[in-house]
Amino acid sequence: MTVQLIPLSAQQFPAWMERSRNEYASDLITTGESPQEAHRRAYESLDAAFPENIPTIDNAVFDVLDGTGTTIGYLWVGTDSSEDNRSWWVWDIVVDEEHRGKGLGRKAMNLAEDYARSQGAHTLGLSVFGFNHGARGLYESMGYEIVTTKMKKHL
Repeated sequence: MTVQLIPLSAQQFPAWMERSRNEYASDLITTGESPQEAHRRAYESLDAAFPENIPTIDNAVFDVLDGTGTTIGYLWVGTDSSEDNRSWWVWDIVVDEEHRGKGLGRKAMNLAEDYARSQGAHTLGLSVFGFNHGARGLYESMGYEIVTTKMKKHL
């Protein structure tokens, strides 16, 4: 099955921001953050990336569509603010649960790589939560290498 990336319109963007905030907060809660702190961090993170609440030249957000034209998730890719402007980052990728395990995430990641390359990127990085074993396996199978590891112990 094919996959395509369609840029989000300005009208779609507020709903995506809300979904992305909620999913990020949920992931933070899974790692042990309090719900209040998780939501605060999620809002701060997205507000910093999108201060005008619209996509920017450095941050592209796409719907991920399958071969039938059904939206199966989303992808946010942009420059990596911690390095030079040729280093890009997959800030977020979500394939809806009912569409996972079909190779669609891999195809979306390949398109993310193509997009970043077309924008002049020479590297593409990402972060993945330790509990997300499926995503970690996918990224490793695609040639992504662990660069840093962050660890935490609950006391």
